[in-house]
Amino acid sequence: MLQAFTTTLPLTGCLLAGNNPDPALDIPAAYDGFSHRSAAAEAALPPLDWWRAFRSPELTAVIEEARRSNLDIAAAIARIVQADAQARITGAVLLPTVDFTGSASHARSSQTITSGASGGFGRSERDDLSAALSASYEIDFWGKNRAALRAAEESAVASRYDREVVALSTVVSAANAYFQLLAAQDRLRVARDNLQSASRILDLVRARRAAGTASDLDVAQQQSTVANLRAAIPPLEQTVKQSRTTLAILMARAPEHVQIRGGSLNAITIPQVTPGLPSELLAQRPDIREAEANLAAANANVVNARAKFLPSITLTGEGGYESAVLKTLLRPESAFYTLAAGLTQPVFHGGELSGNLDLQKGRQDELLQNYRKAVISAFGDVENALDAVRRTAARERLQRDVVRYSRQAFSISEQRFREGTIDLITLLQTQQTLYTAQDALVQARLAHVLAVVSLYQALGGGWLPKPVETTDAR
Repeated sequence: MLQAFTTTLPLTGCLLAGNNPDPALDIPAAYDGFSHRSAAAEAALPPLDWWRAFRSPELTAVIEEARRSNLDIAAAIARIVQADAQARITGAVLLPTVDFTGSASHARSSQTITSGASGGFGRSERDDLSAALSASYEIDFWGKNRAALRAAEESAVASRYDREVVALSTVVSAANAYFQLLAAQDRLRVARDNLQSASRILDLVRARRAAGTASDLDVAQQQSTVANLRAAIPPLEQTVKQSRTTLAILMARAPEHVQIRGGSLNAITIPQVTPGLPSELLAQRPDIREAEANLAAANANVVNARAKFLPSITLTGEGGYESAVLKTLLRPESAFYTLAAGLTQPVFHGGELSGNLDLQKGRQDELLQNYRKAVISAFGDVENALDAVRRTAARERLQRDVVRYSRQAFSISEQRFREGTIDLITLLQTQQTLYTAQDALVQARLAHVLAVVSLYQALGGGWLPKPVETTDAR
């Protein structure tokens, strides 16, 4: 037995050894377009409550209510409770199990069997009382159970990062829905303003037809314009309603119980966002930290799978008192005990152990690639968001010029139409150009605001990294 035991020791260096996989990450020194800026500006991270930077009290109230009441966040918290409980269950094998057993029995034998040769009937009755403690413990010599506990603990850590991912997604969804509500209200105001202008021009055309200076065709053309503008209003009203409903759902409330006033995108302050350093993104993004924790759990599972090839040593013991009479149950002569030690060496399991090891190694490689993808995708998200912020800001600025010139052209053409120096076609063209430009400006500002929100999300804004160790991921 001792010889067989000692021959397994050299194998442990082969089976349990194995470095954790290297993610081989390529981390850039700076984001594109920020390499020549000041170090202080680069190092500044978004604030935790970044939504306050838009200077909208109603937006702040909506987001904070969603953070408190959102059902997806509540479900993520429930998953944390489950993961913690699973870690406690897994870690229980590292401690001895102790059970108390007590029993009392009264037995009587058949009288016909115990009868004497004289034909009389005897009685055979006995009592049996016992009280005992039993304990068993598996010596975790190879670290199999410790590795399983570490995997469960890392999974619990990953569940906490998952909660932060859900919370960040909820905040971003609430901000986007609120800004889309404001944009729909702005577009609705533009449509109604243009409808009033078109109706005013229609009255003017009808007056000119009555005076004989306009035809029925001119009236019909302007009536068509008014009808088109009026038809554009119901879809925008529907968008306003749908945005309010979306916000109510994010706040876990019935739409009928939520009153959101809204307003205008022009009242929203667009903050300046600095991306920080790329190296900080690994700790700042909760989805990266979640992938890192999942990889650490996979590493521990590989160690556990290797250790299952090695012997398991179990100690068991039982002791207590047993007697036929209650008054003598706790006397020294009624005591008993049993001690045992067992060693189990896997010999042939039909490929189960090697298959489990390959399974865990494959899972480890999968999560390694997921971790690398999460990091690379995070850098791509930041670069795309930074580019979107720059380009949407330029688009909004240029579109404001378009609106200014279009408004001037429409004002001049309306005045000249009253004077009779231009025809209706020219006026209709300038009117349509102004309406299109104003509507495009609202959409350009919405794109700019949503790009800023996307940048906050790409940077992991609104989440404070916790000092949680995931030592096996790298």
